[in-house]
Amino acid sequence: MAATSTTPQLELPLRLERSRIPVHVQIAEQLRRAIRQGLLTPGTRLPSTRSVATTLGISRNRVVQAYEELFSEGYLVGRTGSGTYVEQSLPDVSRLRQPVSVSTAGMPRWLHTGERPAGAEAFGGLPEPGTIVFRLGTPAMEPFPQEVWQRVWKRVGQERLPGTYGTLSGDPELCRELAAYLGRARGIACAPQDIIITSGTSQALRLLALAALKPGDRIGFEEPGYPTARQVFRAHGAKLVPVPVDDDGLQVHALPGDAEAPLMVYVTPSHQYPLGSRLSIARRLALLEWAETSDSLIIEDDYDSEFRYDALPLSALAGLDRSGRVAYLGTFSKVLTPTLRLGYLVAPPPLREEIERLKQRNCLSNYAASWPVQRALALLLAQGHLERHIRRMRRLYAEKRAILSNILAPLSHLARLRGLEAGLHAYLALHSDLDPQRILARARERKVIVTALDAYYLGAPDRNGLLLGYGGLPLEELSRGVQILAEVIAEQAHQGD
Repeated sequence: MAATSTTPQLELPLRLERSRIPVHVQIAEQLRRAIRQGLLTPGTRLPSTRSVATTLGISRNRVVQAYEELFSEGYLVGRTGSGTYVEQSLPDVSRLRQPVSVSTAGMPRWLHTGERPAGAEAFGGLPEPGTIVFRLGTPAMEPFPQEVWQRVWKRVGQERLPGTYGTLSGDPELCRELAAYLGRARGIACAPQDIIITSGTSQALRLLALAALKPGDRIGFEEPGYPTARQVFRAHGAKLVPVPVDDDGLQVHALPGDAEAPLMVYVTPSHQYPLGSRLSIARRLALLEWAETSDSLIIEDDYDSEFRYDALPLSALAGLDRSGRVAYLGTFSKVLTPTLRLGYLVAPPPLREEIERLKQRNCLSNYAASWPVQRALALLLAQGHLERHIRRMRRLYAEKRAILSNILAPLSHLARLRGLEAGLHAYLALHSDLDPQRILARARERKVIVTALDAYYLGAPDRNGLLLGYGGLPLEELSRGVQILAEVIAEQAHQGD
């Protein structure tokens, strides 16, 4: 049973350190570890975000961010008027914390000490010094307009601080600038009041799930697809319906119809995550028609549409929508930095109104993003700095993808790059005879870390491949890392002959 309100105040095992790791990330990781180790058992009631913030001497928003992250991952659950609890359905692992005695007969049968897939540990912990990590979703920070950023912050610092928590939907100035930007850049006709500022894509997905999902509701999901989105929907009891993806994006004809039609479908149409294809205009129109016929909602995650190189971007689904069937998600994580923790959601009026009501009555979903950060972003947009920065970054990323293409071109019979037309990562399709896990393991031995495609499937993978996040790597490291990867692939192919 969950602890009641009469239970003595719980002391959380939290200790913050001075480091480059953001405070909310430290809190989330320590709580995650405590739950996994059984220090916080299923059903345990956690202290309020305000009391934790007071104990640690930090901003409450940092604690709320940490709790929200664990909500989206399914570790925590909120009960209206009651508090925050460790998810009841998690197994109680306290009994597993006893020391394991190892007999002379050998190690326990469940402790596998042989070779492990490199992909399973690729991003666990800090890599060894000198390791080249092809991390997905990471932008380049060297060209960031630091002087502009400092001027903007100076300007924000001259404004009088508001005496309230601010508008739950977001700072009006930022919403106004965003509405104008989305009209220019993505062809989305929306008003400032149509926009809800979020702490990023995960919070936007959680708000949508809270507002529209009931346990057992079906959601169409790209296969392969974005694992974090899957986790959010699963944490809310949704049943995922995998929908295959090909070179033209989501196969709309594979979506069930009539009584079997999913309540929602989640798509990344501008740069499918992770394969990199884009949803063709024919399929965009077909998807909108399917949604209207099925009375379903499309969740359009437009996470990196700003970076397209060989062709103009296709119209956003939200820009083509004429019947209020699309909820549009955007983020500043790729165009600037994930550290800002800022994103936005444009939802059809009935859904937006329900989300706003939800934020007002649910303390676990109502926190707004930092007012100074929102104000700074509004100034970057209003003064044209953001769009100038995006143009500079397009040129830099185009140079990086050329490095990928040139070095891997001689291996096109073994490994073919896909999804280079846009974004900050590419998909490297491997010949069926090549084992991606062996390539990952050998590359890691040579201090190069890439990601296997397997982890992005809900079911059994139907293709071999690696994912190369190139956005955040300096040019020299990128060249060296790709060259090592090319050598490893050629080596593995030769051993297989």
